[in-house]
Amino acid sequence: MTFPSYPTTHPARLIIVAVVVFGVAAAGAKGQGNSSRPAKVLRQQTSTATTSSSTSTLASANANSSYIIGPGDLLAINVLHEPEVSQKVPVRMDGKITMPLIGEVQASGMKPGNLQETIAAKLHDYIKDAEVTVVVEEIKSRQFTVMGEVEHPGSFPLVKATTVLDGLAQAGAFRDFAKLTKIHVLRKTAEGTTISLPFNYKEVSKGKNESQNIELQAGDTIIVP
Repeated sequence: MTFPSYPTTHPARLIIVAVVVFGVAAAGAKGQGNSSRPAKVLRQQTSTATTSSSTSTLASANANSSYIIGPGDLLAINVLHEPEVSQKVPVRMDGKITMPLIGEVQASGMKPGNLQETIAAKLHDYIKDAEVTVVVEEIKSRQFTVMGEVEHPGSFPLVKATTVLDGLAQAGAFRDFAKLTKIHVLRKTAEGTTISLPFNYKEVSKGKNESQNIELQAGDTIIVP
């Protein structure tokens, strides 16, 4: 007697189908993960670059013995083993800071190393052989500004010798309609007046009229029309 045959599903075929479906799903998930990765990496790189630039500027101010503290700077003053005396203090507009035990101390016009010695000497009557460290945490007394058709207009610390070209580089690329031959630097004179100094980027960048690539001074403003 012959019995009718019915279609059956082979176990191996089921396994193969399952593996294929799982593989497709995994590939899709991986593709989605990779699609968002570049943006995430770009944000991380941008953040790292900004942090690195800021850290480098502050390191330069503290490592460079010629940096002069000015009004507006934020100082971190640490007295070894004396947390009650250690603190962060801004330099007031009169150029002074106020500290526990010793009161007012002239800071503006001094180098960080010199200020350390001054504070240690004043603390001598209260703390014998005080070990003092002064770190410039924020630079606000010496800045220049870039305004106009640049990617990142704003104020920038002026810690070391910086030319107009250097300053423009810190402000990023020029925008599409920037007038590169009409750039100028606004500078206040000792008499209180403001003068305008021309800067032709196209010529200076080609090695011409290099005298226009002046060294910036605190308070200068670069205008990119």
